[in-house]
Amino acid sequence: MCLFTESGLGLKRRNHDHDEQQIEDDILPEFKEYSFEDLRIATSDFSDANILSGQGDKAPNVVYKGKLSNNRWIAIKRFNKSDWPDSNQFLEEAKAVGQLRNERLANLIGCCCENDEKLLVAELMPNYTLANHLFHWETQPMKWTMRLRVALYLAEALEYCSSKGRTLYHDLNSYRVLFDKNGNPRLSCFGLMKNSRDGKSYSTNLAFTPPEYLKTGKITQESVVYSFGTLLLDLLSGKHIPPSHALDLIGDGNNFQTLVDSCLESHFPNDDGAELVGLASRCLQYEAHDRPNVKSLVTTLTCLQKEIEVPSYALMGIPHEPASPRKPLLPLSPLGNACSRMDLNAIHEILQNVGYMDDEGVTNELSFQIWTSQMQECLISKRHGDTAFRAKDFSAAIDCYTQFMEGGTIISPTVWARRCLCYLMVEMGQEALGDAMQAQVISPDWPTALYLQAASLFSLAMEKDAHETLREGTTLEAKKSNIKS
Repeated sequence: MCLFTESGLGLKRRNHDHDEQQIEDDILPEFKEYSFEDLRIATSDFSDANILSGQGDKAPNVVYKGKLSNNRWIAIKRFNKSDWPDSNQFLEEAKAVGQLRNERLANLIGCCCENDEKLLVAELMPNYTLANHLFHWETQPMKWTMRLRVALYLAEALEYCSSKGRTLYHDLNSYRVLFDKNGNPRLSCFGLMKNSRDGKSYSTNLAFTPPEYLKTGKITQESVVYSFGTLLLDLLSGKHIPPSHALDLIGDGNNFQTLVDSCLESHFPNDDGAELVGLASRCLQYEAHDRPNVKSLVTTLTCLQKEIEVPSYALMGIPHEPASPRKPLLPLSPLGNACSRMDLNAIHEILQNVGYMDDEGVTNELSFQIWTSQMQECLISKRHGDTAFRAKDFSAAIDCYTQFMEGGTIISPTVWARRCLCYLMVEMGQEALGDAMQAQVISPDWPTALYLQAASLFSLAMEKDAHETLREGTTLEAKKSNIKS
C-alpha cells in the first residue's frame, strides 16, 4: 500500500504586536535587503568562530552563522569578491529565489549587495548536513527509515522548485542537505543561485558531474535528476561513491547488497533496497531523456515511506523540546466556516449580503456628495464591479475593482475583500492573499480580512498557516463581540 503524506508550507507573513519580543522559528519574514553593517554585526565581524563551511577568509563563498538584532539566527553566504560582477543580476537572482517559501527548503530570507560585497541570508539549520550524519556520524548511523524520508523530502523540494519555475539546482550533494530543529531534512536554497562568475559552474568533482555537462557545459533539469541519483547512492551506501563505480558494483541490480551501508546490518527490506537502487540507476542513465522526472521521483519514494507517524527528531536521535500547546479554536462564524471549507460560493453569498457595512466608516464616506469627476469615475467603477460581482462575472469584477483602487480617492477594505474572492474564483491564490492582507492593513480589526487570508492560504496549500489565521480571525471576532455586548 502506498502511503501519501501532505507537505504544507511553513510560512507566516503578518505583523505581530509590537510588544512581542520572541520570534517563532517557523515564522518567516519577507525577503529583504540587509546592509553589510547588519551582517557584519550579526557574525561578530565575520569571525572564524562563526564559520559553518569554508576555510576562513581565503576560501571563496564562506558560510557563516549569525544572529540578527531581533534574535533570529541566520546562515550567511559571503561570495568571493570576484564572483557576481553584475550587481543587478545578483539582486534579480536573489529576489527570485527569495520568493520561494517551502518547508522542504532552507529558505532564503534576504541578501546584501554593497560595493563588491555579495551575501545571501537564509534560515539557519541547526542540525548539520546530510554529509555529517551519513559519513561522519558519532552517536548513531542514520536509520533506513530516515534515509527514505530524506530522499522523499528532497524530491519534494525539487518538485516544489520546479513548479515555481526554478528547475535548475547547482551541485546537488550531501552538503546541500541540512537538518532543521525538528530533524527534518531541507534543501539549501543557496544551490538555486548561480554559483560562479559566469553561472556555468556545476560541480567541483568531475566524477559526480552529469555527462551532458561534460560534453556541452550546459545543465538541465535532467542534470539535477542525475545528481539526485548520486544522493540516493550516498543514502544507500553511507559513502560518497562515484556513480560509475557504484553502477559497476550493482551490475544488473540484483547485487545491490554489495553497496549497502554495513551500519544498516540488514535492518531494511530487500525489496526497498532493490527499489532504491533501481531508482538511482534510472536517475544515472547516460542519456538525459532516459531519466525520470521529479514528479515520478516523489511518487516512487512516497510509496517506500515507513513509520510516517514517527517524527524525524526521534528517528535521528536529536533532542527536541515540545512545542507550547495552542489555545483551542473558538467556534467558527459562518464566514469563517465557509473559508475553512473553501466553499467559495458560500463566501460569495456572505460578502454580497453583508455589503459594505463592515467597513466601519467607509460606508458614510461612500455616501458623501461626489465632489470631483475623479471620485465619480471611481464610484462608477466600484458600482460596475459590484454588478459584475453579483452576476459572478469575476474577471470583469477584478477589472472594475482594480480601476476603483487605481483611482486612489477612496479606500475601501470591502473592495479589496471582494477582489480577493474574485481572484480565488479564478484560481489566483497569491493575488488573493495580497488583497486580503491589504484589507487587513486598511482595517486591522476586521475579522473578514483574516478569514479571507485563511481561504487564500488554503488555496496555496499552506494548511498550517491557514488554520493559524482562522484562529486569529475567530479570536478577533470574539473579542469584538464581547466589546459590543
